[in-house]
Amino acid sequence: MKRTIPLLIVMTLGFLFVAHVFIPSKISQDFFDWFLKWTKVIGPFAVVLGVMSLVMVHSTKIRRKAHNWGYSIVALVALALTTATGFIWGIQEGTPYMWIFRNFNVPLGATMFSLLAFYIASAAYKAFRARSVEATVLLIAAIIVMLGRVSIGHAISHWIPDITEWILNVPNLAAKRGITLGVGLGMTATSLKIILGIERTYLGGGKD
Repeated sequence: MKRTIPLLIVMTLGFLFVAHVFIPSKISQDFFDWFLKWTKVIGPFAVVLGVMSLVMVHSTKIRRKAHNWGYSIVALVALALTTATGFIWGIQEGTPYMWIFRNFNVPLGATMFSLLAFYIASAAYKAFRARSVEATVLLIAAIIVMLGRVSIGHAISHWIPDITEWILNVPNLAAKRGITLGVGLGMTATSLKIILGIERTYLGGGKD
């Protein structure tokens, strides 16, 4: 029963939402609006569950003194401090919560994105090495596009920006549309497998 009831709920709601999209009516719209209201009610409980899971995972690492367990202490202290300041002073502009957000969260986010730039540059270097015909075409196209996006490309030749626009609007756009179609078909197939009960890994282990 622990797996059967959730499976029936998922199948029922899945077919109802499919019917709402393809056979719209006032009844289905009212049900959809009612369901959205309940998701807003359930959302805070999901946040509580996530916080509990975070605390349990890091508490276990601290208790076992796992690798880099000191960072777990920092994470739990930051969680408690941020939550306390938010509840006590609120999250409006000028509160300690916003000070923590602007002076810790924003710089940390900027640091993460700046580090991603180095990983992207490393991946680009590996991908652009002309070891085959396809890699050579990719390398040439990348050089033209990069030159077409800066002023030096205009200085070299007026053809470079035009070729850049053609590359972006024709072969690049065609590839993006193909990827989008593939993602859409994959999402549809996965959704159908979940609604029909074929895919059940999200239910966890154990017997019905």
